[in-house]
Amino acid sequence: MRLTTTGRRTGRPRQVVVGYFEDDRNLVTMAMNGWGAAEPAWWLNLKDHPDAIAQTRDGSRQVRAHRAQGEERERLWSRWAEIDDNLDAYAALRPTETAVVVFEPRDTAGAGA
Repeated sequence: MRLTTTGRRTGRPRQVVVGYFEDDRNLVTMAMNGWGAAEPAWWLNLKDHPDAIAQTRDGSRQVRAHRAQGEERERLWSRWAEIDDNLDAYAALRPTETAVVVFEPRDTAGAGA
């Protein structure tokens, strides 16, 4: 998906292309920078400005990002591991836990909170 975030320092739109999968109405990706130690800039931007635009082949949608925690993270990590057999080995190369990032449609984000 093509993700448009708001720059945490500049306030300007920033675009990046990331792999993802769909989980019901949500889109899911991982905050990784080539499995290196540094967090990707798009994830740092989302921490400050969680609202974004996600464009897939189905069109654009307004989304709000959050870091999956606990059972949600475990479930989504397992789904990603079905896509990539080497996921755990790659993740072990990073000194910190890789964030699983969930993009909820903005019309429902936080509705249950």
